[in-house]
Amino acid sequence: MNPISPLFEKIDSSIEKKKNLIETSYLRYALRSVLACLFLGLGTAVAFAIAMKGEHIAHGLGKILYAFMFSWSLVMILYMNAELGTSNMLYTTVGVYRKKLTLPTAAKILLTCIFFNLIGGVLVGYLISLTTPFQGLEVDNFFFTSITAKLEKTTVQILVEAIFANIVVNTAVLVSMRMKDDAGKVLAIIFIIFIFAFLGYEHVIANFPAFSLAYFASGGTLAGMSSASVLHNLVFALIGNYIGGGIVMGLGYAWLNNSESKYVD
Repeated sequence: MNPISPLFEKIDSSIEKKKNLIETSYLRYALRSVLACLFLGLGTAVAFAIAMKGEHIAHGLGKILYAFMFSWSLVMILYMNAELGTSNMLYTTVGVYRKKLTLPTAAKILLTCIFFNLIGGVLVGYLISLTTPFQGLEVDNFFFTSITAKLEKTTVQILVEAIFANIVVNTAVLVSMRMKDDAGKVLAIIFIIFIFAFLGYEHVIANFPAFSLAYFASGGTLAGMSSASVLHNLVFALIGNYIGGGIVMGLGYAWLNNSESKYVD
């Protein structure tokens, strides 16, 4: 029997907790999934709010400020034990590969998480749209133009960017597991998530509150936003995120650590 690495001991423990919670209290698991988009929605809101201010100071500053502030979303999600669909793409794939989860249980965990992330994203997006920073926004502000740009991407762009986005997100998750110091863990998460946020890559769960907030804040008049454009983005972002988080990071590292070699994580 191959020795288990310290990293995968932690991953197995997390998988077992998810399995136990969804089997013993489905509603509690659902609420933890809603909470993930509460924190994502707050992170998205402050990131775009400060980016709009930054663009008034200097063109290009907004994007830097957005990426830095958005990065705190994952810090909140991890420290508050919320359930995020994109990280669960890694956990469920690893769980099936390592025979810690059956395929039906893995699918139940992942699909439940994504569905209630969506519910949370829409609800939080609507509520934040009622707050002062998102009242009376100019049509050409940084927030609206950023969302319009997302909706105008080609299928290939969305797919490839989504792959990279979830490689980055799950790298942050795995690196944080290996950090022993909270300060180091927080800094690692922030600077790793900064990569995908600054590059504008596609993260299906983050787009739930972002698209919802943009729709409600614009009164449904945002340029380029239609049911078809939103669905196009979300579907291919979901596929790309699973490839990046589930296949590349999840299955890839599970296979690398299923070895008798001493070179394990």
